[in-house]
Amino acid sequence: MDSTTKNTQKVTIIKYNAGNVMSVMYALERIGADYELTDDIEKIQKADRIIFPGVGEAASAMKSIREKELDKLIPTLTQPFLGTCVGMQLLCAFSEERDTECLGVFDIPIKKFPKTPGFKIPQTGWNNISNLRSPLCEGVREQSFVYYNHGYYAPLSEYTAGTTDYILPYSGILQKDNFYACQFHSEISGDVGERIFRNFLSI
Repeated sequence: MDSTTKNTQKVTIIKYNAGNVMSVMYALERIGADYELTDDIEKIQKADRIIFPGVGEAASAMKSIREKELDKLIPTLTQPFLGTCVGMQLLCAFSEERDTECLGVFDIPIKKFPKTPGFKIPQTGWNNISNLRSPLCEGVREQSFVYYNHGYYAPLSEYTAGTTDYILPYSGILQKDNFYACQFHSEISGDVGERIFRNFLSI
């Protein structure tokens, strides 16, 4: 990231009832990005770029989002927007986790991994990602490893911009217009995660 990007582009992190925020802040600090954490609708509307992180459970996260009226705001945003982990799942239409209606940016469901002999659920640890086709992945090599921790997944669809295989092939990255989303934890995915954040800042 050059000095112009650093000085003029502020990243807004959406504040709601989800963990993982500090890890995202530390990741942005490591690459010298300017950021703020807020749930203020006006500030989010005026943001240069937005990150929507999350860990935890879909229903309680969506409850918090609705209480803050962010459910009405998020699908209308037009600036570069990055959802990570549960943030990615909440951008989809529906989650099987407690039968939760989500934000509907990506018109696909979030499904629970089927119980399968030899596989632990949730998937926790490093796995590789392939079939990369997004500006988010510029300079990221096929089969690079990223860090996952999830028991639910986005199936392959027209929005799939990166694929991971665990029990079955699923979407590790989604993209639609200005909305980008990663199922893995970019903020703790080492050099690959750092590259993805840098790419997001330059989109």
